[in-house]
Amino acid sequence: MNADTPTLPDHDVVVVGGGPSGLTAALLFAYEGLSTALIAPEVNRTDGRTTALLQDSISLLDKLGVWADLKEKAAPLARMRMIDDTGRLFRAPEVTFDSTELGLEAFGYNIGNADLNGALADRAENTDNLTVVTGHAAGFAFSADGVEISTDQGGHVTARLAVAADGRNSKLREAAGIEVRTWSYPQVAMVLNLEHERPHHDISTEFHRKTGPFTLVPLPGKRSSLVCVETAEGALRLGEMSDGDLALELERRAHSILGKFTIATRRQMYPLSGLNARSLAGTRVALIGETAHVFPPIGAQGLNLSMRDVATLVDMAAKARRAGRDVGGGEVLEAYERKRRADILTRTSAVDALNRSLLSDLLPFQLARSAGLYMADKVPFLRRILMREGMAPGLRRGDLRQVSGRA
Repeated sequence: MNADTPTLPDHDVVVVGGGPSGLTAALLFAYEGLSTALIAPEVNRTDGRTTALLQDSISLLDKLGVWADLKEKAAPLARMRMIDDTGRLFRAPEVTFDSTELGLEAFGYNIGNADLNGALADRAENTDNLTVVTGHAAGFAFSADGVEISTDQGGHVTARLAVAADGRNSKLREAAGIEVRTWSYPQVAMVLNLEHERPHHDISTEFHRKTGPFTLVPLPGKRSSLVCVETAEGALRLGEMSDGDLALELERRAHSILGKFTIATRRQMYPLSGLNARSLAGTRVALIGETAHVFPPIGAQGLNLSMRDVATLVDMAAKARRAGRDVGGGEVLEAYERKRRADILTRTSAVDALNRSLLSDLLPFQLARSAGLYMADKVPFLRRILMREGMAPGLRRGDLRQVSGRA
């Protein structure tokens, strides 16, 4: 497609990328009555990682009719505990955030990525208004009327709006000319699942160590998922250990709070980095998820931030369509940029600051982090504000019944 060939787009929206963000976006666009195409490879149904979904993300899955079955495969996150295990001069008190303080049964649920991806992919195959194109996006052309995307399988899709959900190395974002700012951390995250002899009681525990967070997140039964952030050298040492030796080392780092550990899945290693897109939108293109923002796995913020991107963009496009306006026009995209920018910058900055405060030996940084956690522990009003903001920006007391699904 080019400016000289005013071809009417076949779809209202095309979503590129089949992770949880892309799948959810495609399903929600179709649910709202927009003609939608999804270009993505076969879904990974063997991903051993897990995702902590907070209540606003669960509300989207419930809207799509997939959460009822997924809930049986997930573990509630009733309490979130943070423990300073740095051994430094200024150490913060242990802080526990309890969902009952907000009148909730749980902040959210932890679920396996394979289960989440599989449920979303199955629903996509059986959804009206949604065409699934298996493959990778290979070519892009933009015009005043829409976008044409060709695939590596020889097909092509045209739409008024293209949604980039193809990850941090997004080809669609690059084709749209949207620049990014990137940075790296001297850290590697080791991810795996564990079995343990003591129950977790639906408590997610995050130890703050000098190398980064060591986080145990509940799974159904006596199982937990682990994210262990280490130096590159430390991660290499852990990766070379036998399962038995690794289980003993991880139990030691967890201070045996869950008893004996058994390694339940293969270990996966991910060097930590960060990314912020200079803009969330270009000509006929909107960015969601990791095409727009990437930061370390702290505080269950990553996918939940992405889901808020999805909810905002779908809402704006659906309203534009109902009003007879162009769903991929500048008015919609500029409004999306304005609506999402503050939330993304705030979350990215907060997670970055907390992670760097763990790595820093400077006393002012240690003191500031300790003082902040001390206030969160001792001042109930502040703790409740932090809990509400952790779930969703601007969440008010009156919103909690709706978020929790209560009447």
